[in-house]
Amino acid sequence: MTDTNDSNGAYFVSPHPDGGWQVKKAKAKKALKRFDTKAEAEKYAKQVATNQGTNVVRQKKDGKIQKKH
Repeated sequence: MTDTNDSNGAYFVSPHPDGGWQVKKAKAKKALKRFDTKAEAEKYAKQVATNQGTNVVRQKKDGKIQKKH
């Protein structure tokens, strides 16, 4: 069972430095994938997280945590 408070294996949806949104695994240096919209990034992150048995952490444009799920 996955601890939903543990972000070590989580996938993060965050702003990409060059524009758009990215999905990154916790502690990764590079994004798994980049998207034009946050909604697209969230959909992809949810699919990957479900397959990996972990959770998604969403960030706002300013980088603050918006929501974990």
